[in-house]
Amino acid sequence: MSEQQISTCLATRNPILFGRGTHTRTGEELRRLGVTKALVVCDAGVKAAGILEKILGSIHAAGIGTVVYDGVQSDPPDWSCEEAAALGAGENVNGVVAVGGGSSLDTGKAAKILLTNPPPISRYFLAHEDVVPDESKMYPIIVIPTTAGTGSEATPGGVVTDSSANEKHNVPCMSNLGIVDPELTLGLPPGVTATTAVDALCHAAEAYTSNKPNAISDILTERAISLIGANLPRVFDDPGDLAAREGVHLAATLGGLGLMGPFCHIPHEIGLIIGMLFHIPHGAACGMTLPEGLEFVARALPERVATVTRLLGGIVPDGASPGQIGETARETVAGLYRKIGFPKLSDYCTRDELPAAASRIMNPYPFVHCPREVTGADVTELLTRAYDRG
Repeated sequence: MSEQQISTCLATRNPILFGRGTHTRTGEELRRLGVTKALVVCDAGVKAAGILEKILGSIHAAGIGTVVYDGVQSDPPDWSCEEAAALGAGENVNGVVAVGGGSSLDTGKAAKILLTNPPPISRYFLAHEDVVPDESKMYPIIVIPTTAGTGSEATPGGVVTDSSANEKHNVPCMSNLGIVDPELTLGLPPGVTATTAVDALCHAAEAYTSNKPNAISDILTERAISLIGANLPRVFDDPGDLAAREGVHLAATLGGLGLMGPFCHIPHEIGLIIGMLFHIPHGAACGMTLPEGLEFVARALPERVATVTRLLGGIVPDGASPGQIGETARETVAGLYRKIGFPKLSDYCTRDELPAAASRIMNPYPFVHCPREVTGADVTELLTRAYDRG
């Protein structure tokens, strides 16, 4: 690997090492952080794909011991996070490596909290604000995303499911290092490639069209959207196109960085609930209403929605009205979805189930970051139109 292929971002409390082949530096980075034995967290798919073996090889070559937790669950429930932490505590680890998609990274972050703070993990749900975990004694964590979408390497927390209430909650946890290696995305199933990349697109497009954008997030999210528009179709034309995968992976990291401050709105707030209700993977759930969500906010931010559309390759005529811009945005994203085989809402639920889902979405999610007021009727219409779009 060349120096031109690797870059280190220190503009965040979550330093990021990006580039082809960077996963081989996992062991030396752990040693730099003072880790002598690491809890390595992954799911069965990462293990079966041979990625775990690569990471363990780097760690062991650096003289560092490991214990593996490979029981990561989708939308990680509290009990699995506590199970991972208990394994690590019993093995006297002093560091964590989380490898995989967003669920693996979230599980690793939760385990990091619990290795030096008393369980249960629900004590640290940000919505409760009961207890803030003590960061001063936490062991280091390195997160290594193997999907180009989560952005968790760039965000200061994780998402854990309260299994008793069937609700998702944020927990605060910084990464000591994110290692983002596009080589690890080679061989991803097309469906996973599509839904995780759309998650990244949602991060960027929602942050760019929120009611609290800023100059820094604008730079990051515009670049992320353009990278997805230019590279995601190429990945589906040639799954082995490493340069295209690198572009999408960079977009995912930039999207994670860019959403901090503006935050997300319609697609993610709807997606969090329908994902839980209908058992839809996170990226797919959030992406379900992105076309309609952009059309909705175009009434408030037509120029920004026009920019998103153009960055994705859509053509917005000069002088187009907000309504025309919204329609073009919707069709541009829907066209991308057809290209990549993005799943349909009708694959997961019936039309009759949508009104009840809309009611659940409105409580407790008030869409505080959306540039337009969103009513329960709006949510029902957004879901219905997404469903009928197919």
